[in-house]
Amino acid sequence: MSSIQERRERMESAATTAGIKRGDQVRVMTGRDRGKSGRVLAVNPSKRTVTVEHSNIIKRHTRPNPSKNVKGGIVEKEGPIAISNVLLLCPACNKGSRLGHKVLPDGTKVRVCRHCGNTLEK
Repeated sequence: MSSIQERRERMESAATTAGIKRGDQVRVMTGRDRGKSGRVLAVNPSKRTVTVEHSNIIKRHTRPNPSKNVKGGIVEKEGPIAISNVLLLCPACNKGSRLGHKVLPDGTKVRVCRHCGNTLEK
């Protein structure tokens, strides 16, 4: 087996979300929407992508389907962005921050901001 196939299999088996969950505030760091921030609408761990509100808008040409009550035309919707291209925003310090984990005294594991140390859980 070639090294490329081995690397691809390793990448597929190690699906990750990088600690980002649906509903988190993130800032887009690269691409044409760099600097925009928004809420995470969806996370796809196997493809390592997130869908961020109001960023990476794509146009989809849709055919009308009367049986499903779908109007035809050009539909604009959010497309996926690689997880490595977004940065989590801390609600407390309002800065882009990496993610840490801490175990609380009651035994629950929570996500924490690396800048200010506040928990990111709601």
